[in-house]
Amino acid sequence: MTKREVRAGLAPEIRADGDGVHVEGYAAVFGQRANIFDMFEEVIEPGAFTEALRRGDDVEFLVNHGGLPLARTVSGTLNLSEDDRGLAVASDLDGSDPDVQMLVPKLRRGDLSKMSFAFLAEREEWDDTGDMPIRRIVQVRLYDVAVVNRPAYAGTEIGLRSLEEFRARHSRQHNFAAAESRVARRMRMNLRMRGAR
Repeated sequence: MTKREVRAGLAPEIRADGDGVHVEGYAAVFGQRANIFDMFEEVIEPGAFTEALRRGDDVEFLVNHGGLPLARTVSGTLNLSEDDRGLAVASDLDGSDPDVQMLVPKLRRGDLSKMSFAFLAEREEWDDTGDMPIRRIVQVRLYDVAVVNRPAYAGTEIGLRSLEEFRARHSRQHNFAAAESRVARRMRMNLRMRGAR
């Protein structure tokens, strides 16, 4: 069974206005290659979030991908959108929430300095022709977006398993094509030999 994966994006921006705290940023950026532990490179393709947003995946806004949600899409307190740059995140957090009160100083000081997203790759493509395999994430199911202190690459094992599956499929297809070619050559030879008689 495929598990959710986690990838990091950019630093969030925060603004305190009245009783609320406005947080916005990008949980993912399109077209940038991320080196995943020198095992493969990964690129989030434009449009990777389109189906998740259309479908209305219930996405939570978390700290380090855990704990109680600070906001979520189903309650209308978390807004996600896809633009030319990536997956944009915007939320007006409740300034009276103790979790938010603990979060704001950490964001301001840079203790929590990145945004991230947790996902399941529904469609991916692998290019295994170069020195370093490239995984292109084409479509995802979204689970959460988060502010994080350390960008996590928890999905490396899953990505590698996916690469191995791609290689096995490709190898089977290649072997089938080679066998088909051998059978066709034999048939042509047999026909030539019969014609020569």
